[in-house]
Amino acid sequence: MAGDVKADAVVDCVGTYCPIPLARTAKAIKEIEVGQVLDVVATDEGIVADMPAWCRTTGHECLGVVERDGEFHAYVRRRR
Repeated sequence: MAGDVKADAVVDCVGTYCPIPLARTAKAIKEIEVGQVLDVVATDEGIVADMPAWCRTTGHECLGVVERDGEFHAYVRRRR
């Protein structure tokens, strides 16, 4: 499902490690409208567990994380 999501914005976190992807997501989520989706692109495998946990604590929706060619795409829908 997540691979079919159309993102409204992309957050490039390639080459960074935790907590940078979450910090950039927290900033970018404020710049999109409620209901819109971010595609957070990272090479740090930690995002697979970190992004769903971050969404649970912040009230946003993690639509899933998919791996493509060594990059992880975490799809996050703004909920508030």
